[in-house]
Amino acid sequence: MQDPFNQDSRPRKRSNILLRIDSWIDSTIWNAGFWSGETWEEITIFFRRFRMRGVWKAVFEVSGEAMNLGTAGFVLMLALALPAFEETAGNWSAQDDFAVTFLDRYGNEIGHRGIIHEDSAPVDQLPDHLVKAVLATEDRRFFDHFGIDFLGLVRAMTENARAGGVVQGGSTITQQLAKNLFLTQNRTLWRKMQEAVLAIWLEQKFTKNQIIELYLNRVYFGAGAYGVEAASQRYFGKPAKQVKIAEAAMLAGLVKSPSRLAPSRNPNGAERRAQTVLGAMVDAGFITETMAKTALVAPAHAVKPAGAGSVNYIADWIMDVLDDLVGRVEQDLVIETSIDSNLQAAAEKAVVDELALKGVKFDVQQGAMVAMTPDGSIRALIGGRNYAESQYN
Repeated sequence: MQDPFNQDSRPRKRSNILLRIDSWIDSTIWNAGFWSGETWEEITIFFRRFRMRGVWKAVFEVSGEAMNLGTAGFVLMLALALPAFEETAGNWSAQDDFAVTFLDRYGNEIGHRGIIHEDSAPVDQLPDHLVKAVLATEDRRFFDHFGIDFLGLVRAMTENARAGGVVQGGSTITQQLAKNLFLTQNRTLWRKMQEAVLAIWLEQKFTKNQIIELYLNRVYFGAGAYGVEAASQRYFGKPAKQVKIAEAAMLAGLVKSPSRLAPSRNPNGAERRAQTVLGAMVDAGFITETMAKTALVAPAHAVKPAGAGSVNYIADWIMDVLDDLVGRVEQDLVIETSIDSNLQAAAEKAVVDELALKGVKFDVQQGAMVAMTPDGSIRALIGGRNYAESQYN
């Protein structure tokens, strides 16, 4: 039997050990709390030396809040825009950088769509006034910002508020290039945030000259012309390095609304827009008033293409069904058609002559024609009187 009065019993020793552990924990926690309080008081006393009063206090508080909000906003924007960087994986520079060439039944080229590599123009070979015409209308501070122009954005918002509508855009050339390379044309907050982040990324990856060169060789100028070289050939029948100031102003003016302002279908609208561009170039200090007046006296005029351009109706029709037939186009294609170029030219002439002869009498302004073989092969297709005037088939 155990002696209840025995002080050396084993349970008593265990109890003493537990009490010591509890005492050590309590003292440690108390000492840590005491040390923390002393440290916090010393920190508080130290920072009281920097306490601001009056106007400076308000300035520092507002600045601090702005920094907090800015940091939070940047982190949020970066997190939401991360999916956009998936588009930069792999050979992103070749995305949509393809051409589709159309051949007739005899193997003769009758048209093309997309970006032709041979049409690319190095920026150092372009006239200085052509580059500055684009900068004057699209991004005057291009060489001063890092991809996003906050001053330009504020200016655009101010002008839009005064006009009661959208008269100026706040997107930089780098942002437009990011949109053309990676994104869709949807105008949503999600896409704008992705566009901003990708613009900063492009600015870090390329020089300013490389960015403007990529932009000028990819932007759409209307009438199926992608890039400044193709547009110059299409509208003026000459290489881009030979365009004059008036022609440069007209080309730069097309970027805003290429389909509506194309000089081949809206010469008056294109000329009015070119006048606005010349004024912008003077305001930006890119040209003198004398140079602008000289250009206004001799405005640019688009050359009239030979024929009615009816093969473009064929090209448009094929492009509409191409994805369904071969899937997404990711490389240059050469498409052989059943079109007979001789019959196509004869059909085009027949439609134009018939409308000229009887159009006024019967109050008819448009006509169309399809010539087919018994097996269903299309030999000629005319979708309208003149493709440059109306692309509606």
